[in-house]
Amino acid sequence: MESCLSFSSPPPTKKNIQEPVRPNAKFHKSVWGNHFLKYASNPEQIDYDADEQHEQLKEELRKKLVVNVTNERVEEQLKLIDAIQRLGVAYHFQREIDAVLNNLLLFRSNKDNDDIYMVSLRFRLLRQQGHDVSCSVFEKFKNIDGRFKDSLRDDVRGLLSLYEATHMRVHKEDILEEALEFTIYELEQVVKLSSNDTLLASEVIHALNMPIRKGLTRIEARHFISVYQHDKSHDETLLKFSKIDFNMLQKLHQRELADLTIWWEKLNVAEKMPYARDRFVECYFWGLGVYFEPQYSRARKMFVKVINLTSLIDDTYDSYGTFDELDLFTDAVKRWNVNETDKLPEYMRPLFMELLNVYNAMEEELKEEGVSYRVEYAKQSMIQIVTAYNDEAIWYHNGYVPTFDEYLKVALISCGYMLLSTISFVGMGVTTVTKPAFDWVTNNPLILIASCTINRLADDKVGHELEQERGHVASGVECYMKHNNATKQEVVIEFNKRISNAWKDINQECLHPLPVPLHLVVRPLYLACFMNVFYKDEDWYTHSNTQMKECINSLLVESVPY
Repeated sequence: MESCLSFSSPPPTKKNIQEPVRPNAKFHKSVWGNHFLKYASNPEQIDYDADEQHEQLKEELRKKLVVNVTNERVEEQLKLIDAIQRLGVAYHFQREIDAVLNNLLLFRSNKDNDDIYMVSLRFRLLRQQGHDVSCSVFEKFKNIDGRFKDSLRDDVRGLLSLYEATHMRVHKEDILEEALEFTIYELEQVVKLSSNDTLLASEVIHALNMPIRKGLTRIEARHFISVYQHDKSHDETLLKFSKIDFNMLQKLHQRELADLTIWWEKLNVAEKMPYARDRFVECYFWGLGVYFEPQYSRARKMFVKVINLTSLIDDTYDSYGTFDELDLFTDAVKRWNVNETDKLPEYMRPLFMELLNVYNAMEEELKEEGVSYRVEYAKQSMIQIVTAYNDEAIWYHNGYVPTFDEYLKVALISCGYMLLSTISFVGMGVTTVTKPAFDWVTNNPLILIASCTINRLADDKVGHELEQERGHVASGVECYMKHNNATKQEVVIEFNKRISNAWKDINQECLHPLPVPLHLVVRPLYLACFMNVFYKDEDWYTHSNTQMKECINSLLVESVPY
């Protein structure tokens, strides 16, 4: 296996390092405690009626999807597919959706001539499915002077559909850049001139804040259920099915959280690692962003354990450990041997031991299926991120502010998405992911670098001031300002530009031909979406008692009323 450490720059030298005073991050306590244990205390009560109705409705929807595409049915089918995807139930109908969209590539509806809503919807759905369709289809909606036609302003749903389509753009698609600017302006005018309590105005406001491409499926599904049921043209079968499915999945997620809470309680983080963020439920929520479907239950639980331990390790490096202690921990992880435990300070031992235990448990479980090799990839990714944490600790203790390029070589690793992308594959089914896929993800494909870029720059934008107050290695903001003689405002502009380009890279890498199946390629995409949601205005993970609490409550506590 090729080493995934090749992306890292040589570590800085350790010079003139003095023992620092331990920082005091003062993170707030866990919002949830052991709240989800109650879902394990009572045996699952199977709702046979709901289960039977769920299957009946699913079969009805499947039949609606497999009809032949005709001029009369194409609009209906595209709208149905869009609603199915936005309601978060597409995982039940992936083969049927693929078949419809593959046929659509060969079929051209009469509505493609002048209906901006349908042209935009068709374009977006095909791009989302990995088809490299041309953006030239939008040229017909421009005047001879090269600007979008004034008549489009009167079609709000068409504008909204075009706006959503622009978020599928890749590099050098100027017409989609122009369409984005045009639709944002026109949709903002719609909001100004409309009553905010109208359904359409609410949809526009939501879309401007969170376009479909950049949202998290479960959050957007919960939101769209309430929107869809007020749409007079909604499909009643689909609405009922999506509500039942949402609640069935919620029960599964609650049971997973209950099982994982038992594991987490044994770690006793509040007492043994009081300096760290106790964000167990929030980490599970992160995992839901990567995959929420029932077939990924094992993968999700493995992912959640590793991301929780990584968060604790991150806080140990950033918020508590002395330089010498961190050096010992780094060496212990590199050696990956239980005999290293006695060399560590007392407070580090439970964390190191649990890291080994979790990986050993994964290896034992996967050995039964003949795929224990996956854990070696996961191990190398963990060594890689811990090495990056230590590189940053050296910078901090030396008072060193690296150049921005030097910073990124380490920070794109320490952001965690290289590790998490690898971990997201580990628990998947035997036929779902193969060894070449691990070689692909651990060799830093462009989509992963783009996802890491979004993570790092978004985090630095919203969190750097608080980090500097409590004592932290220079963030990308400080590095860029110092070495480019830039103001903070100029840095934000530059970061936003890089984030925008990273999204274009992601979109490009999700188009056929693909190096690995699309269901694997999209994991870095979903990780990027998490950052777009939870680091948009502030660090919701660190400050999880505000908006993140509300999101978790809506997805994992409150069921959808039928």
